[in-house]
Amino acid sequence: MRRLEGKRIALTGPRKAAELSIIVEKLGGIPLVRPAQGTVAIEKEKVETEITKFIQEGADWIIITTSVGAEMLYQVAQGMGVADAFMERLKQTKIAARGYKTFKYLKTLELNPTIKADDGTTVGILRELKSCDLRGSRVALQLYGDHAPQLVKWLQEQQANYYEILPYRHIPPELSVVDTLLSEIIQGKIDAVTFTSTPQVRFLMAYAREQGHSEQLLTAFREHTVAVAVGKVTAEALRDEGIERIVAPDEERMGSMMVSLAQYYDI
Repeated sequence: MRRLEGKRIALTGPRKAAELSIIVEKLGGIPLVRPAQGTVAIEKEKVETEITKFIQEGADWIIITTSVGAEMLYQVAQGMGVADAFMERLKQTKIAARGYKTFKYLKTLELNPTIKADDGTTVGILRELKSCDLRGSRVALQLYGDHAPQLVKWLQEQQANYYEILPYRHIPPELSVVDTLLSEIIQGKIDAVTFTSTPQVRFLMAYAREQGHSEQLLTAFREHTVAVAVGKVTAEALRDEGIERIVAPDEERMGSMMVSLAQYYDI
């Protein structure tokens, strides 16, 4: 059944764009590859400084948001020759972890988080942390190449002494492509936009704000363009940016994402 017949679907993820294009075409849609995510860069010297600070000063809590980020921190500590000292500090620190993959990686390091957010979302980890008193606590916040405004706001409200550890950052995509995507959405030329990671959401919305078109973009998503998220975390980023109409699968898979979109149009 060709449920996406004639629908123009923008694909913002640079990875697997070819595979997604084939799925869209099989469902009768028209794929438009519009990468809204650039490359990843490790800021090695900055991370080394943050690891040194963590080892020397310690923390009452460390909030670990991704398995990739946690593994990268450990690998950098190994490269510095301070892996044992880093691990010793982690064992002395209460850990709040987000997501199953993060729990699984921490288990390989023989670390058992005090707080676990099973659903992998920021809302989930905030829900679990609310039972803890972090007022005046020293908190290290490991991020995922993307800032976490909800977490930061909550830590500020708790009057916690926090600092961010950002193991890597996302380099912006080709702005001419993002500009084309923004114009197409605002002009009603796009029926749906797929997002497979939070940076794609952040880059598009940040660019719209810079160009003075954020309200027009939000209106477009509200009235005629459907935002499609690969999973809960990406959907949460869309809501955080003010986008409310979101299609997302129960199972976090790209194929499932497209099937969910097709079902949305079939209702």
